[in-house]
Amino acid sequence: MFCFACSSQTEGNQKQKTAAPVTVSSAIRKDVPVQLITIGNVEPYASVAIKSLVDGQVTKAAFQEGQEVKKGDLLFVIDPRPFEAALKQAEAILERDLSAVKEAQANRVSNGSQLKHAQAILTKDQVEARTARVQAERYGALAAKGNVSKDEYDQVQMKADALNAMVLADEAGVEKARAALLASDAALEHAQAAVRASRANLQNVRLRLEYCYIHSPLTGRTGNLHVKEGNIIKANDAVLVEIHQVHPIYVAFSVPEQELQTIRRHPTLGDLQVEARIPGDRKETEHGRLTFIDNSVDRTTGTIRLKGTFLNEENRLWPGQFVDVVVILDMERDVTVVPSQAVQTGQEGPYTFIVTPELTAEYRKLTLGRTLNGETVVTGGLSPGERVVTDGSLRLVPGMKVEIKSGLIKASPAS
Repeated sequence: MFCFACSSQTEGNQKQKTAAPVTVSSAIRKDVPVQLITIGNVEPYASVAIKSLVDGQVTKAAFQEGQEVKKGDLLFVIDPRPFEAALKQAEAILERDLSAVKEAQANRVSNGSQLKHAQAILTKDQVEARTARVQAERYGALAAKGNVSKDEYDQVQMKADALNAMVLADEAGVEKARAALLASDAALEHAQAAVRASRANLQNVRLRLEYCYIHSPLTGRTGNLHVKEGNIIKANDAVLVEIHQVHPIYVAFSVPEQELQTIRRHPTLGDLQVEARIPGDRKETEHGRLTFIDNSVDRTTGTIRLKGTFLNEENRLWPGQFVDVVVILDMERDVTVVPSQAVQTGQEGPYTFIVTPELTAEYRKLTLGRTLNGETVVTGGLSPGERVVTDGSLRLVPGMKVEIKSGLIKASPAS
């Protein structure tokens, strides 16, 4: 009895020594995204360089460098006093020209009345002259027959001649009045043209006065301030400050032209998700949408430029920053995945060891898909739920006893 017990204990110890310690993980089914990974550069959604439109002295900078400003916020004040003086002068010139128009209008009315009066006198005298001419002709016929005396005829003829002379004088008066009216029309038009010019000048002066107060054309973050209060600046010369719109913001990146057709399969650009990951930043990934595809492929690199739009609510993305970009092109549904360290490569291709319910190692040749985030898609040779060896496989041979240590290492849950 003693010897049998010793023999049984020796065999148990030998079995424990031959069992190889391994770490295992279960193959699971999950949805795996089809991703395109590249490097991108953050760009402002919009950028504007602020310049002055008038010459003058900077009297106020109404913000701090790096401050966020809203559209319409006051940025700079250029000394407005010279433009205020010019405005008063322009207003005075307009008042003068308006008075000249009123005077020209009054002159035209007066000259028009004089023309009508001269035309009325001409009409009256023409009627009287025609009557006198008819009477003189009648008296001439009577005088030839001896029915009236020569003196009576001469008096009638003299009256007719006098009336004809008055008509000629009246016609000259009408022409003079008409010329005066035309002159007053020209003077009125000249005065009205002067008013139009004065109003245009006044509008220009008011606009230049408005230019003394420079407002932000967009909501964004200011950069380095290039001028200080008291500096003299010229119109459309040096940049005073640059403003970048960062809500939302772009991430620009390039992908191989071979991927273009895959991207274009989506009818709407916004359907494609884009992720931006900041190197060294452990916070959550920024999520955006693909919103731009360039209109041509770069011949020198064989790539095409794309842009994703991100809300950037927490200001994590900064213009000029480099980020890791992930474009989610599609989703593989319900595929089998295992930890990548469970896959080995041999002479016959990829393989793994699984642990049977009897705790023995079994060799499996695998057909693989893509590898993503430490997990590999298995398209053949493995079923979900089977346990694969993730550590300790170098010591294994088929049929060898194994000992699972530290429990199962679980794969990432299905997304």
